[in-house]
Amino acid sequence: MTVKPKRSEALRQAIEEKIAVGEYPPGMRLDEVELATAFGVSRTPLREALIQLASSGVIEIRPRRGAVVSQIDPQRLCEMFEVMAELESMCGRLAARRITEDELEALRQTHEASRAAAEARDIDTYYEVNAHFHALIYQASHNAYLQETALQLHRRLRVYRRLQLRVRDRPQQSFAEHDAVFRAIEAGDAEAASEHLRAHVTVQGERFADLMASLHALARKTG
Repeated sequence: MTVKPKRSEALRQAIEEKIAVGEYPPGMRLDEVELATAFGVSRTPLREALIQLASSGVIEIRPRRGAVVSQIDPQRLCEMFEVMAELESMCGRLAARRITEDELEALRQTHEASRAAAEARDIDTYYEVNAHFHALIYQASHNAYLQETALQLHRRLRVYRRLQLRVRDRPQQSFAEHDAVFRAIEAGDAEAASEHLRAHVTVQGERFADLMASLHALARKTG
């Protein structure tokens, strides 16, 4: 039997999704009255959802200003991606050694789905399948604490990882990088899987400049 999430959890997911796709951009104030009206809920579950988002760092609750979508300075963002790259690298190394046949088949199917989305240049679908691809690798590490930590930081960086895909040809490049990761895991090559995932997630040089440009463009569009 499928258990429906409680209302505050469903609200948290809905608001987080709007933040992730840029409808609620970094720095935007989230007015409780407007949100309650938009989602057709009372203030109580909405406040619970905002507290959950604040606990994960997605928003900040400020005195006299209320809830505001978190902004991350470039240096902090770079540091977070560095940590994410190392977490993913570790997940890849362990997954190459520990993945089961069923998990490998699920990863293969997800990889093929991402191929179709990349070829169709469907960025939104590609992002969702891409996120699932990474989550399957975290799971295949068979280290619950590592999986939990990687998922938490992945959620925190959702809006920025999605923005990366707006750069021209990035979905195709991302798929090619995924392909190298998948083949390494399939071959049981732990070091190759680790290195390919680290390189895939690391954001530096031109890729970081592209990400900053996308953030500035989003700010102008929604400002």
